[in-house]
Amino acid sequence: MSQSHPEFRNVAIVAHVDHGKTTLVNGMLEQSGAFGDHGEVADRVMDSGDLEREKGITILAKNTSIRRKGKGKDGADLVINVIDTPGHADFGGEVERGLSMVDGVVLLVDASEGPLPQTRFVLSKALAAKMPVIICVNKTDRPDARIDEVVEESQDLLLELASALEDPEAAEAAEQLLELPVLYASGREGKASTENPGDGNAPEAEDLQALFDVIYDVLPEPSADVDAPLQAHVTNLDSSSFLGRIGLVRIHKGTLKKGQHVAWIHYDADGNQHVKNVKIAELLKTEGMERKSTDETVVAGDIAAISGIDEIMIGDTLADPENPEALPRITVDEPAISMTIGVNTSPMAGRGGGDKLTARMVKARLDQELIGNVSLRVLPTERPDAWEVQGRGEMALSVLIETMRREGFELTVGKPQVVTQEIDGKIHEPYEHMVIDTPGEHQGAVTQLMANRKGQMVSMANAAGGWVRMEFEIPARGLIGFRTTFLTETRGAGIANSFSIGLRPWAGEIKDRAQGSLVADRSGQITAYALTQLADRGSFFVEPGTEAYEGMVVGRNNRDEDMDVNITKEKKLTNMRSATADATVTLAKAHVLSLDEAIEFCGADECVEVTPEMLRVRKVILSATERGRARSRAKNLNK
Repeated sequence: MSQSHPEFRNVAIVAHVDHGKTTLVNGMLEQSGAFGDHGEVADRVMDSGDLEREKGITILAKNTSIRRKGKGKDGADLVINVIDTPGHADFGGEVERGLSMVDGVVLLVDASEGPLPQTRFVLSKALAAKMPVIICVNKTDRPDARIDEVVEESQDLLLELASALEDPEAAEAAEQLLELPVLYASGREGKASTENPGDGNAPEAEDLQALFDVIYDVLPEPSADVDAPLQAHVTNLDSSSFLGRIGLVRIHKGTLKKGQHVAWIHYDADGNQHVKNVKIAELLKTEGMERKSTDETVVAGDIAAISGIDEIMIGDTLADPENPEALPRITVDEPAISMTIGVNTSPMAGRGGGDKLTARMVKARLDQELIGNVSLRVLPTERPDAWEVQGRGEMALSVLIETMRREGFELTVGKPQVVTQEIDGKIHEPYEHMVIDTPGEHQGAVTQLMANRKGQMVSMANAAGGWVRMEFEIPARGLIGFRTTFLTETRGAGIANSFSIGLRPWAGEIKDRAQGSLVADRSGQITAYALTQLADRGSFFVEPGTEAYEGMVVGRNNRDEDMDVNITKEKKLTNMRSATADATVTLAKAHVLSLDEAIEFCGADECVEVTPEMLRVRKVILSATERGRARSRAKNLNK
């Protein structure tokens, strides 16, 4: 590459959730001057979405560009394009897409927790792509850090995954990664070193220079030919009210500039390839956290954004019109969980603060989500106002629903189901490998909980501090509604993480819920008197004074069956005095369900009414009489 151009390094920061990726990228940006001399530095600036900040996790893969003046060969500028990827397994599509943009990976591992399931997932994807992987032990300043053991565990995991690769070249390349330097960092402190701080003799790091040096020395310069015909891959999408749809592109060959005419290679729903000549209306470069329009020529090896192609999609190729050659399409793992999402059909539809109520609006929003979310699918159902939405996991789908709710949609959301496949005439379902860390006192409760959900223990080991690590193989179906019960059983102390291990034969029936629902048998205003009279039946989700309707689930029954209750009953007025008239009755505080809790609690014949102001669990068939008839019909069919 001519030295008149900057030198590039394209790197993804990958790790298990909450191991410090976003904080480390924050430090890299700050020390490169991306915030300016007087810029206010926000904590975890890469997590820009409201939900990302609330949940404390990264949901969307994002890119930033760090320019290091004169740090390349012969004094050329060094441009490090950094992709900050999600750590949660449900957003694996974002991880896979991020890896398609880079030439190497920095794998962060918590200095106390060590490699966890998502570490395995992202590492296996990087090794299969034959990418160099730099192990970086993060949070070395933790008081419970066990640095040497974590390095050993990470290298053992790397060898294990290398031996499992089917491609001999990829396996050999993976084993050679053990020779690469290991980094020791504290993202919060903004420090990194190649010397283990646990040795006692290692000099204390002052900044992240060691991290920048290792990225430059270890990761390859992009194999890019500036003089070849253009080839650029569309890896992500964005939009703006001014520019319309924006495509993020990794340029593999040639150059790209504003106003250039290119061949756009795209695909229809059946996978057929189409080529169309288009013009690049606007070319944008990311500098720090800002995306700015540029008149400069962007060269092979770099990452840029373009506008002017209204229907551009992830996986499309921009090529030379004289030689339109497509790059391989981006593929992601199959969806594992599905939910039915439709318009709000409850008697209170339109009264929950939403202004987007029609089937046309819901369908348009789901279609819009498909543009940027490669791991999502939307399929029609028997009803014209509802669709089956398939994704990686419950969290990925609940994030979509919460986002739509905040945008003013009113929705009906069905109970999560697994996506099955028929193989050799037998139904197969997705399985997960679950790793559970819990205090030893909860070991029996967790084992029983997993056994009830068809989980099979594959290993168990004692850990430091009286903790136990247990590993299970369990149908993904068994993890629907698992998290709340698990946290209750372990009194909030347990940690559970899982990764997909593919399809296996159907495991049989799993009882989804130990308790039934308390269901309102009529419409009206909920009274304190009715709640007091029913207090021994279970716990409630509703407060006195709120409106209820027939078929609305108002609480959790103590027994494992549904019960219809009169939640609007009022005290009869008489002129007789009562000895207990002045006695004060204390009503237990209602448990207001969050979206995740409502989706987890939802039974097979129930759904969740989602509005901007309110969440309600309700029966799919509201009328108690109609529900009884439906149960009778189902029994007759099963005879």
